Amino acid sequence: MSNQEDITESPEPDIQTADGLEVRETALEPDEDGFERLRIDIWRARPDRRLDKYLAGRVGKSVSRTAMQGYIREGNVTVNGKIVKPSYVIRANDVIEMLLPAAKPREIPPEPIPLNIVYEDDDILAVNKQAGLIVHPARGNWTGTLVNALAYYFKMNWRDISELPTSGEVFRPGIVHRLDRDTTGIMLVAKTELALWRLGMQFEHRGIHKTYSAIVSGLLAVDEDIIDMPIGKHPKIREKYAVHRKTGAPYPAATKEAITRYKAISRLTDVGRSKAKFTLVELYPQTGRTHQLRVHMSAIGHPMIGDRMYGGGPLYRSQLLGNAEVAEGPLITRQALHAHTIEFRHPRSNEIMTLEAPWPQDFVQTLDELNRLGTKLK
Repeated sequence: MSNQEDITESPEPDIQTADGLEVRETALEPDEDGFERLRIDIWRARPDRRLDKYLAGRVGKSVSRTAMQGYIREGNVTVNGKIVKPSYVIRANDVIEMLLPAAKPREIPPEPIPLNIVYEDDDILAVNKQAGLIVHPARGNWTGTLVNALAYYFKMNWRDISELPTSGEVFRPGIVHRLDRDTTGIMLVAKTELALWRLGMQFEHRGIHKTYSAIVSGLLAVDEDIIDMPIGKHPKIREKYAVHRKTGAPYPAATKEAITRYKAISRLTDVGRSKAKFTLVELYPQTGRTHQLRVHMSAIGHPMIGDRMYGGGPLYRSQLLGNAEVAEGPLITRQALHAHTIEFRHPRSNEIMTLEAPWPQDFVQTLDELNRLGTKLK
């Protein structure tokens, strides 16, 4: 006669014991970028097991605990459908979902990607980054980045990119700050440890001043203002950031202070047959959060044209001429955002430097067309 009580108490066949926890792992459908997804159901948990420590052990030596903490903060891991801190203590019945980190290559391959160098000396290099270029290799984009372009540039100039300083991330040599893939404009690269440290301190203490140009939808109501809205990860879309549209408050996930000052440069109304309205604006970020300028302008009802993620679709001449059903004559199909000017102290001489990057062609052509078809207001 079988012992029903013994059958009930024994664990299910697919439950694994790992790092003091009893879990069941299930492979999920890949995400939209094709990366593997894993669901981990916690059946029994230790009272002190942190999420970052457990997942770092689960993934293996290829990902350090520090790297896993950043991975969690970026929203690649959720617990019970919510973004949590790396220090979250795992509990029984938790459901963890994560994107599995892709294996990293061992070196940065040089690639002959064009670089528009604005300034260079022994300590720093400044480039005018083109649209469509990711700054550094990362999950899903190990090649075709600005860092790959820098590797080729330095190789041609008798230097290996491995000689550039890093802040602990081997795939970010010399990188002091970043721009989004489709944001153009001025970027600084540190060539020495001194430059990396001193520029990093200037960014940390808000001693570096950047000016961005943007074309936004609609007419800004005031000439100058400050947007003070904390930014957090979007509650549903992994790659997106947000503030709450109704209240201006951040979503419940972890948020950071975000402040942007803006100034309307010119307003255009009655553009074409569509009678559309646009504003050319300068943006002066006081903090440096991911997608900050794009999120803030969208939050006040003036998304950047071309910014599909935050409410501003691509702009075509056919739209301005009253034929919204046809996408003909593309003007700008990426966010109309350009890092125009950067002001900082040179890391060695302490001299105040101001570097500029002229507007890219698509930005200039779009403004020319809007001015031609519309009426300029003060």
